[in-house]
Amino acid sequence: MKIGPRIHDLYVARVVLASVTLSWAVLLGLDVMLALVGELGDLGKGRYGFVQALAHVGLTVPRRAHYLFPYAAVIGSLMGLGQLSATSELTALRAIGLSRRRISMAVAGAVAVLTLLMVISGETAGPNGQRRADALKSSAKSDNMIVARYSGVWAREGDTILNAAGGQERAEGGDSWIELHDVWLYEFADDGRLQSMAQAKVAEHRPGGWLLRDVTRTFFDARSVSETHVDEERWESRLDATALSAGTDRPRYLSASDLRQAIDYRERNDLDAGDFKEHYWGRWFYPFNVLALCLAAIPFAFGMLRSGGTGRRLFIGIVFGLGFYLLQAQFVQLAKVLKFDFRIAYLLPTLIMVGVSVWLFRRRSG
Repeated sequence: MKIGPRIHDLYVARVVLASVTLSWAVLLGLDVMLALVGELGDLGKGRYGFVQALAHVGLTVPRRAHYLFPYAAVIGSLMGLGQLSATSELTALRAIGLSRRRISMAVAGAVAVLTLLMVISGETAGPNGQRRADALKSSAKSDNMIVARYSGVWAREGDTILNAAGGQERAEGGDSWIELHDVWLYEFADDGRLQSMAQAKVAEHRPGGWLLRDVTRTFFDARSVSETHVDEERWESRLDATALSAGTDRPRYLSASDLRQAIDYRERNDLDAGDFKEHYWGRWFYPFNVLALCLAAIPFAFGMLRSGGTGRRLFIGIVFGLGFYLLQAQFVQLAKVLKFDFRIAYLLPTLIMVGVSVWLFRRRSG
């Protein structure tokens, strides 16, 4: 008796996984094609040709797959269960003793496996691929191979404001560091008065702080101005690559760990961290959103979808996905405007979808 249900669980999971994967591939293929078409306008700028555009879009595939997966999961789950319902296989499974809850858990288990892979990809391959894609495009469009990621960057650390005309990430052997060029450091007193101004030809981020090279510093006293010059100077600062990236990278393309560091940096310097908090908590609620979407849509497979065709299932899946996205987007915007916790904004739509799922299950059972 125990072996049968486990075999049927695997069968349901296999059908759902196949449908989710197919839906995912279609959505991802369309998104990649549209992205490639969007890159055509930049062809011919510097050394940026079709091959570079193709590589750029290819590197962003993990990030795009992560973003599209929730929609593919709900559409694929409905398509898979609808297929079983249309062939009366769901009825047969119910006849041998499998409850609706058991079938739903089989679907949730299959989706959970892919969701776990997407969470891992969203923290590793997605951000890394996007970063490499941006670097490739920037270097190809410029006249040299310098990565312009830190071009014109501004950052604040305590009472000091940094500005760099350009920079790059360098590596030698097993060591890697950030190198900024034509750096200006503006240090302000507690009363807001400019206390000193330093210009460094090169600033290298090393363990424990920054190493400034060829530094000319100007001090502004109450009645005088003085200037000093040194070949090297240490700047003890907690400003690091993540903090600099927070000013140059789009928050939604950062990993959760980078977002957390960016939030700490901004809060430490009394800067607005709203955009970073929004995407940080969005990463935490990502798996819950996927499962809530799928569980809310599953009851449609019992009864309503038996008489409906593929178009009807596809339509319901799209409606659920877009409806949930719009609902959550509204709550997130309200959190920005009303300044309440983003965790509440992400939790409420999920609870609503779970409530919808419970209500539909009870209605179908009635």
